[in-house]
Amino acid sequence: MHRSAYEQMELCVKEYLPVEGPAGGPAGTYRVVDLGSRISGKQTRTHRALLAGHPVDYFGVDVQDGPNVDAVMKKPYRIPARSNSADVVLSGQAFEHIPFFWASMLEIARVLKPGGHAFITAPSRGHVHDAQDCWRYYPDGFRALAAHSRLELREAYTDFPPRKGIWHDYRSIDKKAAYWGDSVGVFRKPQRYPRLTMFAVRELAVWWANRVGGVDSVPLPEPVAGREQCGRPRTVPAQAPAQAPAQAPAQAPALEQNSPRSMAG
Repeated sequence: MHRSAYEQMELCVKEYLPVEGPAGGPAGTYRVVDLGSRISGKQTRTHRALLAGHPVDYFGVDVQDGPNVDAVMKKPYRIPARSNSADVVLSGQAFEHIPFFWASMLEIARVLKPGGHAFITAPSRGHVHDAQDCWRYYPDGFRALAAHSRLELREAYTDFPPRKGIWHDYRSIDKKAAYWGDSVGVFRKPQRYPRLTMFAVRELAVWWANRVGGVDSVPLPEPVAGREQCGRPRTVPAQAPAQAPAQAPAQAPALEQNSPRSMAG
């Protein structure tokens, strides 16, 4: 999880989760489900740490076992949590790796209590990474998810690069405009949620998504001549550079210097 995404999630926690706990919750605690909670490699940042100052019952779920995972999802599109049981569902930098993310969103809606919130961060730009990398997100994408899942959209934000007129100035991405761009969606489950309608929509979508599983059944076509970089670029074996290597992309600076956003009240 890159730093700017972590800081975006931190803003969500500060804005929408009072430290004194939820009104009327059991023992004043938040039931929090973290979808895609596993940390890998040299990563150290976790959403669990962001919630250290809050009264929480944290439950991390992922399709793979590993650090920071409390339960492995036996099916990739079925969250192992009861319906209407979570005050908060978090998902940070996972939605780009979910082939059929609309099914996952319906599961998030199922798990949330009426009045509960979902905080989703996902990249708006950045290189292809991990075993499968399917999507990038903009505010209209979160609007579409809200329409499909019947959740209320409280905030939709994207850290776009600087502009020159109507154009994005990608050449200006530097220490003040981070290499990775983040999109943030904040959703709330309405008190009067259309349960029967959404049960039918969700169960069919989730069943089919779990049956298909992912993209493995569809091999990536070989690129045609002259378009070798189409599809997913292959890794080139490392060679000794003939000259000094180009400077690596700058790391994202602190959020208040990079991409402040106004939060819904």
